[in-house]
Amino acid sequence: QVQLVESGGGLVQAGGSLRLSCAASGRTFSNRGMGWFRQAPGKEREFVAGISWNGGSTYYVDSVKGRFTISRDNAEYTVYLQMNSLKPEDTAVYYCAASRLLTMSPPVRTDYWGQGTQVTVSS
Repeated sequence: QVQLVESGGGLVQAGGSLRLSCAASGRTFSNRGMGWFRQAPGKEREFVAGISWNGGSTYYVDSVKGRFTISRDNAEYTVYLQMNSLKPEDTAVYYCAASRLLTMSPPVRTDYWGQGTQVTVSS
């Protein structure tokens, strides 16, 4: 069982930055692919970024490439999402997810979810 707790969301102006964190429980964190998803009001949840077990491979949806960076610290059981140049269309609830697989690349497989953190970007 893996428990995930996100933090770092908030309200930011367009062009600003936020860093989301996801703290994971469980000693198997370093063996899991991790990822971030988001869900805007009235829309389906979408994959945003994924990272392999050792951080060696990362994956992004086209709309965030060059602006968002996913990283992980296995010693701290934490995965991060650095979000720069934020746009109003990035407004959503952001969820952390873990996989039983070593990576999280599309088509992704998710086995555990966090409760989500709200990101709001004002224009």
